[in-house]
Amino acid sequence: MKTTTQNAFTMVELVFVIVVIGILAAVAVPKLAATRDDAVITKAMTTVSSVRNAVATERQKRILRGDFDPITALSSDSGYDKPIFNAFDGNTSNPVLEYPPRSCTTAASRECWVDSGDGDYTFVMPASGTAVFTLNSNRFECKSDTDENCQELTK
Repeated sequence: MKTTTQNAFTMVELVFVIVVIGILAAVAVPKLAATRDDAVITKAMTTVSSVRNAVATERQKRILRGDFDPITALSSDSGYDKPIFNAFDGNTSNPVLEYPPRSCTTAASRECWVDSGDGDYTFVMPASGTAVFTLNSNRFECKSDTDENCQELTK
C-alpha cells in the first residue's frame, strides 16, 4: 500500500512563528521610534552648527570688505510655510545655508523651524516643546540661558 505524505506546516508551527514575530515587533517598534527622534535632534544640532558657522563666515567677509554693520536677519521672509535660513539680511543671492531646512507649514507642525520675524528662530521639537534661538551681536545663540531644549541642541 502506498502512503501519502503532505508537505505543509502544522497549525502549531504557524502559531509559533506568528507569536515570535509579534514579540520581535513589540521590542523593535519602540526602539525604532526613539531612533527617529534622535535623528531629528541630531539634524537640528547640525543645522544650528551650520548656521553658526555661516554667520561667523559672513561676518568675517563683511569685515574684510570694511562693512561693520551687524547681520540683522537670516531669512528673506518670516512666518509659517516661508523660506528659512535662505538669505543674509533678506538678500536671497547670499544664502545662509545651501540647502535650507524645512520651514513649519502650520502652528501644529513638528520637527521644523519657524522665523518669527523679530530676530527669533524657533525649532519645534519632535515630541513637545521648542528651542528658541536669536541673532544677537552677529551670534546665533539660545534666547534664554535656561531653555533646556535650546541647550540640548547646542551641546
